Amino acid sequence: MQFNSEGSWRPPVPGPPPDPTAAITAALAGLEGLDQLEPVEHVGRFDAVHTALTEALSSIDKV
Repeated sequence: MQFNSEGSWRPPVPGPPPDPTAAITAALAGLEGLDQLEPVEHVGRFDAVHTALTEALSSIDKV
């Protein structure tokens, strides 16, 4: 069974896995400007990037 990031079930998608390149690039863009933020704000930014990368990379294996 496959679940999305909200924990809801999603049926498998037929065909080849999607290319996650755009989602990875967008996730990494979330790190831009980090040097302009206070260190306390880094955690939230890192968490959001980690979540986006996890979703993008798990799409490769349709997990």
